Amino acid sequence: MSTSPEQTPKWKVIGPGLVVAATGVGSADMVATLVAGSNYGYMLLWAVVLGVILKIVLVEGAGRYTVATGRTIFEGWRSLGRWPVWYFAPYIVIWGFVYAASAMSSTALPLVALFGGETWMWAVAMGLAGFVLIWFGKYRFFERITAALVGLMFVTIVILAIIAAPNVFQVLTGLVPLLPDAPNGIFYTLALAGGVGGTITLAAYGYWLREKGWDQPRFLRVMRIDNTVAYVVTGIFVISMLIVGVEVVQAAGVALASGDQGLLELDAVLRERYGEFIGVWFLVGFWAAGFSSVLGVWNGVSLMFADFMGNITGKGSDHADSRGHGKWFRVYVLWLTFPPMLMLFLDQPIFLVLLYGFLGALFMPFLAITLLPILNTDRVPTEFRNRWHHNVALGITAVLFIVLGVYQAWNAIATVIAG
Repeated sequence: MSTSPEQTPKWKVIGPGLVVAATGVGSADMVATLVAGSNYGYMLLWAVVLGVILKIVLVEGAGRYTVATGRTIFEGWRSLGRWPVWYFAPYIVIWGFVYAASAMSSTALPLVALFGGETWMWAVAMGLAGFVLIWFGKYRFFERITAALVGLMFVTIVILAIIAAPNVFQVLTGLVPLLPDAPNGIFYTLALAGGVGGTITLAAYGYWLREKGWDQPRFLRVMRIDNTVAYVVTGIFVISMLIVGVEVVQAAGVALASGDQGLLELDAVLRERYGEFIGVWFLVGFWAAGFSSVLGVWNGVSLMFADFMGNITGKGSDHADSRGHGKWFRVYVLWLTFPPMLMLFLDQPIFLVLLYGFLGALFMPFLAITLLPILNTDRVPTEFRNRWHHNVALGITAVLFIVLGVYQAWNAIATVIAG
């Protein structure tokens, strides 16, 4: 039975929001924020804060649709016509395949640094661990594990930021909107804002609300508290990463490599400056960030795929095959775990990487654009429709992500052609 919101203790209203926020913050976001801090100081702090606000708007919209109607976001997309289905079908298949290989490798790197061994061995182990935990564990178990991982990575990075002893006044100057004086500075800034906890798992929020039993109108206030607190926590985490980038990386005069290798280079800087214990602690937090993303995608995107397949096969969202641990859920967990392991041994196929970059860049504008008609029409009861401020916020979000999405999609195509 679901808990009445009036009887829910304050600390228990944090659940699916923390899961979706943590899943969206992976090693790539950590590196991007570190590099921003090391290159530009606190100049782009405002972009990080903006990114958090944009995600609160998007996730609240997706959650409000589910709470107001009891329907899934895919049902909302499908009500707009066939075009969302034609976009979503290749996206979820290709994105999952390429992302899973990347996520397993990212989670393996800190373990290689800690214990030695081959990266592919640890990557396979992390994939199998995620598979077992999601295949056999129900939602409550998954939520508790994710919360523990979030706590570990949050405490690790925030304490590192405190140890770095930032100048508070300098930090606050970063809230003044400025752009870096560099080629494509505006796009770099937008990418930083858009990358803060932003993946397909934003749209998975409604599915986790359903698993939690919070998919009824009386849980609207609980959902909003859950979502806001979760992204405030994410904001504190990312700001702490920015502080580490400024006070540790920039101060050390080190230029971090792009990608996950940059986090290993930060580990070396931390060990030199603060000692072995801090370096090891950071690697544990790095692993927690990576593995929380593995679990979140293995669970959340599998729920989305199950709903997608249940609907296109005519069974609807409430059929057992369309729900967690149903037939299609398990098919996608298998798809995420085993076929991508081949990419750990092979060069990534150029065509798949191209499609992954192109489709992935367009997902955030897709979500922002589709939420506007879904939340402004009779698809939701009148009292749950957008107010003017919702429309302004979603409109701004849609425009920003369209610009950023087109730019990133073009870069994905150009990179593959040049390579």
